[in-house]
Amino acid sequence: MAGAVEARLAELGLTLPAVVPPLASYQPAVRSGVYVYTSGQLPMVDGKLAVTGKVGAEVTPDEAKELAKTCALNALAAVKSVAGDLDRIKRVVKVVGFVASASDFTGQPAVINGASELLGAVLGDKGVHARSAVGVAVLPLDAPVEVEVQVELDDEA
Repeated sequence: MAGAVEARLAELGLTLPAVVPPLASYQPAVRSGVYVYTSGQLPMVDGKLAVTGKVGAEVTPDEAKELAKTCALNALAAVKSVAGDLDRIKRVVKVVGFVASASDFTGQPAVINGASELLGAVLGDKGVHARSAVGVAVLPLDAPVEVEVQVELDDEA
């Protein structure tokens, strides 16, 4: 049975995807004490990237913002895979977003707002977090966006 967080996702018209399988030698998420750290999540849907390229060139900032939401959903799936239940999230501690950027693109924060806004919409005050939004030359598979999330769980195992 889905908990309150997954019910909120459903209210927003979203479903938690399956965990994206690793593309290399790592785990999608690991737990250390009360913290869960996700690996960088690409905007994969059904095992593939819908869009590739640089933001500010082949990909518009609005498209990239939507892709960042997909990354955040994939991160929540990774968190659930090790926490067991998204209702155990005490708070999102930090979000780090990477934006594959055209050389003159400087709107990385607005792109990563897609992930931040999704976490806020789903988790309310628990979704408020510290954040970095970084422009990079290229991401794996030529993805436009990558997001990693760190969450604190309640202390009940």
